Amino acid sequence: MNNKHVIVIGAGFAGLTAARELQTAGIEYHLVEARDRIGGRAWTDDRLGRPLELGATWVHWHQPHIWAEITRYKQDIVASPVVDRAYWLADGELKSGTEAEMDAKLARPMEKIFEGSREFFPEPHKPLLVLDEDFGASQELKDAFLAADAASVLDPLEDGDFTQEEKDLCNAYWSAGYIGNPATGSSLMAKQWAALCDHRLSLVDEQTLRYKLVNGMRGIYNNIARDLTGEIRLNTQVAKIEHHADSVTVTYANGTSETADAVIVTVPVGALSHIEFSPALPEGSQKTIEKKWNSTGFKAWIKIKGHHNIFGYAPQPNVVSVLRSEYFEDDDTTICVAFGADHTKIDLTSVEDAQKAIDQWRPDLEVVGVTGHDWVADDYSGQAWATLRQCQFTDGWHHFREPSTALHFAGADWANGWRGVVVDGAIETGISTAREVIDKLRAAGSNADLTQVA
Repeated sequence: MNNKHVIVIGAGFAGLTAARELQTAGIEYHLVEARDRIGGRAWTDDRLGRPLELGATWVHWHQPHIWAEITRYKQDIVASPVVDRAYWLADGELKSGTEAEMDAKLARPMEKIFEGSREFFPEPHKPLLVLDEDFGASQELKDAFLAADAASVLDPLEDGDFTQEEKDLCNAYWSAGYIGNPATGSSLMAKQWAALCDHRLSLVDEQTLRYKLVNGMRGIYNNIARDLTGEIRLNTQVAKIEHHADSVTVTYANGTSETADAVIVTVPVGALSHIEFSPALPEGSQKTIEKKWNSTGFKAWIKIKGHHNIFGYAPQPNVVSVLRSEYFEDDDTTICVAFGADHTKIDLTSVEDAQKAIDQWRPDLEVVGVTGHDWVADDYSGQAWATLRQCQFTDGWHHFREPSTALHFAGADWANGWRGVVVDGAIETGISTAREVIDKLRAAGSNADLTQVA
């Protein structure tokens, strides 16, 4: 194991935790990051007069990996506000009521969408367990699982007596949840979310949109970085990776290159096309990179005059699908978070665009500011959080978790648990991939020692 060295590409949560794991095992490493900052798609920045999460935001004690980091670095959480008034567009009409009343209207169709989650995911962190021959699932269950992957999240509502209001509410909900068009997203992702949340809609909502960090995500990723002794090279873009059984050569955009015993790539699918792999990645991985995920949407922060505790839902083709109040500022303004399925339909710097979104629920409110980051247009991400197209649950992400050389992948895109919306999956794979590398390097070192003795 002496002098073994690993290059970690990407300084988001997956890369940082992978580096920390390597460091604990005594393996030399360094990180390279294309951006001028750490954090990846978790980015706490000062905007609209306060710290805001431009990427990942919400955390929960039922998310084991991020909760361990919250505990380790003594961070505090705060609840998002309970809404006074909810507004939803349904069957072409604007309706309103309490948050509880809106949630009650979602309960019946969501139960249908989550149907099968217990049978499909008996162990939620083993997402393909029912297809494992050793598990012994019936052929009927396997066929149902594959059929669910080929169906969209909204397809279950086509059978039954669901009202247009129920369908529109679910359309809005999953346009935000899938951060893309729900009509093309695999229904299995929603069912796995349910399994990760005790099959309860209330807990799905609580885990994905209720609790956030007082100090922001930077309160975690900056602390992890401070614990690292290895070098973190910012503004360092990777152009090519040559990978072999026991070595890799990484070439950078500036033409320089270096060799190591292994590489851990934490670049998301949306940006992998910018890296040349030699030899080429397996066909399944290449197909996923070409098609990308279902992640085509955006997250925006919209600042309005006055204190207004509101929640809004709007189905496709409305630009903003979900809006809710998050911060009530001392200057008598409210900052709301907003999600939509298509990043090309909004300018995240345009007050006019933001005003149009607000007008669909409350035309009496005045927008005074808007901000966000277009992750889909960002060359270093090419997507927001990882959400799966139809058939990508069973033929997509797992191809990157089957290393045959010294090339390894980590990141939320390949997580067994939370692939989307929260950072838990990124940490999960940072740890597990680093352990795979550690075990492989230890085995190689042991074999070398035996050879020397012989």
